[in-house]
Amino acid sequence: MALSSNKTALLWGLAGLGAVLASRAVMRQSRKIDFAGKHVIITGGSRGLGLVLARQLVAEGAHLSICARDPYELDRARTELEQQGGRVFTYECDLTDKADITAFVSAARADGGAVDVLINNAGVIMVTPFANAAEEDYQDALATNFWAAYHMIQAVLPDMRQRRAGRIVNVASFGGKVAAPHLSPYVTSKFALVGFSESIRAELKRDGIFVTTICPGLIRTGSPRNAIVKGQHEKEYAWFKIGDSLPGLTTSAEDCASQIIDACRHGEAERVVTVMAKVGTALQGLSPSLMAETLTLINDLLPDPAPSLEGNQRAFGAGKETPISQSVLTTLTDQAAQKNNQTV
Repeated sequence: MALSSNKTALLWGLAGLGAVLASRAVMRQSRKIDFAGKHVIITGGSRGLGLVLARQLVAEGAHLSICARDPYELDRARTELEQQGGRVFTYECDLTDKADITAFVSAARADGGAVDVLINNAGVIMVTPFANAAEEDYQDALATNFWAAYHMIQAVLPDMRQRRAGRIVNVASFGGKVAAPHLSPYVTSKFALVGFSESIRAELKRDGIFVTTICPGLIRTGSPRNAIVKGQHEKEYAWFKIGDSLPGLTTSAEDCASQIIDACRHGEAERVVTVMAKVGTALQGLSPSLMAETLTLINDLLPDPAPSLEGNQRAFGAGKETPISQSVLTTLTDQAAQKNNQTV
């Protein structure tokens, strides 16, 4: 009798799981959008992951508005995307300046009409031991990685609410789920973005606006050369660039962009990208203590803080290349930098 009861319970459990999965599939289809003709804003769209997103969305027929600080990068990106057949509006914008954001969104709307999709992709990363980090480093990380997204959302929301339609994608990070050592300013800002993004999804959904949080692991975009490093500059840059290059631990910018677009297309709440990021996120949820001990062991393998005043100074990764950071270990990242407008 007990065996029969267990079988019945199992069958009911499987039936319930099947119903849930079927319901989820129907819901995904009902939320699905086509990007053809849609006006999409991509912050930081002139290089790296933002440029790869732009390439793929142009291929889907979207009208793009992209912004970045560097006008020369913007020109190169626009030329490439227009040669691909895209309609692209570019705007030189400092995303840490609220007035600049307001002006950008207003100009984008004047050029391409109402904004259908906002992708908050722009971000900065600093690689530094906590001992060499300063308050200013946290402020700067939050200014770009959190406050810029906040102000961009505030700028597009009124129109989206009025039309009761819109998609917002916040590109956070695996570092917004698991607090990796030597990235404290970065993970602080990304934790803030993840919490904010998850919170507003629940409230904006009733207005017909779907907010998607993206948490990528290590992505080969070519970005390490534009990272800011402190501490023992060459060593910090080398471990970060090598880690960003290793097959198996990382995925291509093209794969990540494709997953971001798919998650946005179906109005997903969250997408964690890369197998390693998914495993780490799951372990963090199941056993935070185990992850904390693991991260402590990883930290023991990283460079010691720099005791000198020089270690407290910022430097760009591109200026701290060494033979090991330009070796076969970093080939994939160097190739991505060439491909994704990161080298000039």
